[in-house]
Amino acid sequence: MAEDLTRQSDRLLQEGRALVRDNQDGGRHRLSGPSIGRASKQVKLKNLLKRAGYFGAAVLAIFIAASVAGMILNGIGFAGVMVAFFAIIAAGFIFANYPKVRVPNRADLSRTQDAKRLVERTEIWLESQRPALPPPAVRLVDDLGVQLDALGKQLAHVDPAHPAAAETRKLVGEYLPETIDSYRKIPETLRREERAGSTPDAQLVDSLGKISKEIDHVTRQLAEGSLDDLAIRNRYLDYKYGGEDTSLPPPDQDS
Repeated sequence: MAEDLTRQSDRLLQEGRALVRDNQDGGRHRLSGPSIGRASKQVKLKNLLKRAGYFGAAVLAIFIAASVAGMILNGIGFAGVMVAFFAIIAAGFIFANYPKVRVPNRADLSRTQDAKRLVERTEIWLESQRPALPPPAVRLVDDLGVQLDALGKQLAHVDPAHPAAAETRKLVGEYLPETIDSYRKIPETLRREERAGSTPDAQLVDSLGKISKEIDHVTRQLAEGSLDDLAIRNRYLDYKYGGEDTSLPPPDQDS
């Protein structure tokens, strides 16, 4: 039985090392910094509680295994105690890193119909993009979290089949991530290079600022019940392509 505990401890340590490698390989997907909104904060809190539950179950299983071994062997001795101790440490290390909050991709955002899920996924996705954005854009992303929380509350009372709801979902689930993806496709060495009187960094900030204003406008319209007054697509396309061209190039539709 002591040998079984040793093998279990070794397995837990190996899984812990594997998780470290996975985190290093997928570092660009890790969430950094505080939550940008209540929705993403709740998602991460649920994930934290799930980890705590797994850790508690693992500790209980280790104690049960050690107790059974003690009854069978008339005590597990110092070696058994140390094996159980390291098994608990390994379990703590593993469940401090697993399971991670899943970062949705762009396809997940565009397919999401439920308003609450859309806000949650968009906030988590935006948080994962912050390390690649310039500081002014990061500040705008942080503000967008509060706006998305408010928008989600209004969308919860709108029929998902209503054209205004569909256009709002496109604004949040398609146009917003497309803008950031367009910026990220530009090589880092060129993002501060001025062209036609502006830089990609400045264009990104300008585009996010316009989207922020549009989300605020839509939220106010939905709060007033003015569904038929919404013309999100036309206004957004005017922001993006109308007048002076200060926007980022549109991304490929197949990406």
